[in-house]
Order: sequence, then C-alpha cells, then structure tokens
Amino acid sequence: MKVELHPAMARAFEEAEAAGERGEVPVGACITGPDGAIVASAGNQTRELNDATAHAEVLAIREAGTLLGSERLTGCDLHVTLEPCAMCAAAISFARIGRLYFGAEDEKMGAVENGPRFFAQATCHHVPEVYSGLGEKKAREMLTQFFRTRR
Repeated sequence: MKVELHPAMARAFEEAEAAGERGEVPVGACITGPDGAIVASAGNQTRELNDATAHAEVLAIREAGTLLGSERLTGCDLHVTLEPCAMCAAAISFARIGRLYFGAEDEKMGAVENGPRFFAQATCHHVPEVYSGLGEKKAREMLTQFFRTRR
C-alpha cells in the first residue's frame, strides 16, 4: 500500500531533489499558512550562495516572513525532509512556527529528537508541536544515495 505524503511534504521532497541535483545536500522545506496553503519552500543552498546559514528551513522561513510581512509565522507549519539542526531549530522557535513535521532523523547533527534537543531546553522561548517520521524512508534513501556518490 502506497502512502501519500501531505502536499507540503511532497513539495519539500521536490525541493530536496532539486537541491541534490544542484550538488547541495538534498534537504527541502515547505511552510504552510494558517489556511494550509503553501506559502514558501526552499532547498539547501549553502554551496550555491556560499552561506553556511542557507539551510532549507532558514531560506523558507525568510521567504515566508517576507511574503507575510512578519518575522512571526504564527499559525504556520514547517515540513522538512530532515530533522533540523540547532541553528534551524532556533530559527523555527524564533519564527513561532506552530507545527514541525520532518522526515528522517539526523543522529549526527539533528537537534530536535537527537543531540541538544533544542525544544526541550528551558531557554527555548517557543516550542512547536513536533511530528517525525513522515516520508522517513524516502528521505533517508535520498541522503544515503547522495553521499554514496560523493565518496
């Protein structure tokens, strides 16, 4: 039985695939507004922009903030193919994202369910609802294949 991904997670995977084709680590993100409509999406662009902060999540948050005219994305949800790192988790908290959906866990650099568990820290100002494992197998395979071709 084939399980259909939420349209926002499907868009995140499209962004991840495009990032991989550009030679970026294949991670994609998509933000939906309070009405569920897609507001912004992005894939990693760290190499393309020579910017260590150009992770998919950060780029999507920047685009959504610009389009919605606010640094607070209250009522918005973020779908991302890989568990966010500490930098991205902080950006998600600062942006006041309501719900975070992600695919594969990142045992090495993840900061939501692994590593520093950013949202569990007493110093975290805003904690989104977190749902993991959405499209996990596909996300993990995409990353494994990408890194296999690089080594």
